[in-house]
Amino acid sequence: MCISNKLQPVFVSHRKYYGEKVGIYFAWLAFYTKMLAFAAVVGLGCFIFGYQTKEASTWSKEVCDPQIGGSIIMCPQCDRECTYWRLNSTCESSKKLCIFDNFGTLVFAVFMAVWVTLFLEFWKRYQAELEYEWDTAAFLEQEEQPRPEYEAKCIHKRVNPVTQDIELVPYSNCGKCVRVSCGIGTVLFWVLLIIASVVGVIVYRLAVFFAFSAHLSNLKELEPFREYVTPQMATSVTASIISFVIIMILNTVYEKVAIWITDFELPRTKTDYENSLTLKMFLFQFVNYYSSCFYIAFFKGKIVGYPGDPVYWLGKYRNEECDPGGCLIELTTQLTIIMGGKAVWNNIQEVLVPWIKNLIGRCTTKAHEKVTPRWEQDYQLQPLGKLGLFYEYLEMVIQFGFVTLFVASFPLAPLLALVNNLFEIRVDAWKITTQFRRVVPEKAQDIGAWQPILQGVAILAVVTNAMIIAFTSDMIPRLVYYWAFSVYPYGDYGNHTMEGYINNTLSIFNISDFSNDSKPLRHPVWFDSERDTTCRYRDFRYPPGHPRQYEYSIYYWHVIAAKLAFIIVVEHIVYLAKFILSYIIPDVPAVVKQQMKRESYLTQKRLHESQLNLKKHVGHMADKIIKDTEGTFRIMTD
Repeated sequence: MCISNKLQPVFVSHRKYYGEKVGIYFAWLAFYTKMLAFAAVVGLGCFIFGYQTKEASTWSKEVCDPQIGGSIIMCPQCDRECTYWRLNSTCESSKKLCIFDNFGTLVFAVFMAVWVTLFLEFWKRYQAELEYEWDTAAFLEQEEQPRPEYEAKCIHKRVNPVTQDIELVPYSNCGKCVRVSCGIGTVLFWVLLIIASVVGVIVYRLAVFFAFSAHLSNLKELEPFREYVTPQMATSVTASIISFVIIMILNTVYEKVAIWITDFELPRTKTDYENSLTLKMFLFQFVNYYSSCFYIAFFKGKIVGYPGDPVYWLGKYRNEECDPGGCLIELTTQLTIIMGGKAVWNNIQEVLVPWIKNLIGRCTTKAHEKVTPRWEQDYQLQPLGKLGLFYEYLEMVIQFGFVTLFVASFPLAPLLALVNNLFEIRVDAWKITTQFRRVVPEKAQDIGAWQPILQGVAILAVVTNAMIIAFTSDMIPRLVYYWAFSVYPYGDYGNHTMEGYINNTLSIFNISDFSNDSKPLRHPVWFDSERDTTCRYRDFRYPPGHPRQYEYSIYYWHVIAAKLAFIIVVEHIVYLAKFILSYIIPDVPAVVKQQMKRESYLTQKRLHESQLNLKKHVGHMADKIIKDTEGTFRIMTD
């Protein structure tokens, strides 16, 4: 672990000054950063592969081709205010999509599933080495003393189940149940509040898309950027920024609520307190940060109906559709804004807030001595707080979720995380050494409740990435077309090919079937009402005039079956690989096991020798006493 020692020699090698609890955090952060380097290199390679091959994509060429994409008239994506548009207007977005939606992404998603398993397993091994080196392997929770807040409210008597002695506790069994129930109810209320905010953002997306569709086309200033500033892109970017602002506001408010709930529950020890707060904060942050990403990945554009019978939200807002290339590029945009904005905001906050507080403190404090002693300068620094490094762990675990849960849509996520962590390590070290008072050293055997949370995120990441590839990207429909629908009996080509994919995957709608509520109010200048009688939309349905017009076609059911089969096969293969890796990689290195066994052997040997020496010494003393007694008896008899 030379990189770990290089990154943080003060905290890893000299943990006695700050304690094992601080040392284990910096050891974990350094190890995580080292492992991110491998993922970042592979992710960057995947991105470069997509960028180099975007011009060679057959379906992207068809979108940009004036004879193919330029001749396809797309149906309006909203009621009345939206109008018809040509497919080749999305040429640039289709090229961008090729960078992220390719076979390299699939390989990278599988690689990340293996990477996260190796990361967790190798961390367990390194953690075991630190436990042995720092002599914390025998550190037990029973050694931890109760919190003063807990002992101050101990008024109820009960029998200790271990010692069978009478002890005082702050609440009865019923009181404890009431406190826990209040905590669970409060957390659920705030989770529902997050869901309500997500629904609000969705309504904003639906409403503002209509406005952008109606007004962006009339702005002459945007004419040079028409291919880049589309209604879909403008809606996605503004909604992502609003989501980020809401996330940060809710985080600030809920932080105080979670601390109040945990204080109300009165956990017995500091470890219990931190574990309880960790679970509450992570559950909230998980829903807060990831809910908008889950919506774009798995719900947006999935239930939209078709132009003649669209699906409405709240009976008023027409459900938004994905770009013809899919929602993957929108998910990438959302991840970039939230992940990048969070990293920048947290680093600025970590640097500026304690520095400004200390600056104000130095300006307002009038020292009586010309030279202030060093200990007094240190005392005037900001206190680290009773939660210690809790927020540092939380920040990194949320980042870990972004790196693993949605990496199939954004292969550059590990690279961004790596760059952020290189700054994070130094910022945390600078902050603790220069801006905060020295914390009371505490022992710690591991990273606590964060370990099972990381394992849970790693398990969930397999499912989310498989579903992103299956339902959010267009990889499965393209494979189905290539292997089944491009050749006989469904296609007209003699060999498997991607030619004709765009025309084959866009359904036809008769313009005369528009309802009065959906019919567009205006037409573009190039639209001929007598000649252009149909428009196309993204779905797999039978064309007008078919006995089952506008019902799902056979292509749709093939695609659904292929998506479900893909998810099942990939999940089982990846989970099997994770299980095998977890089994063959022991949690404790063989060298450490041997050293621990040798120490145990030497301890037992020493104890045994001590017992033998004691018996031998006692035996000599007994022989001497017997001899003295016999001598005294002879003298008395004589």
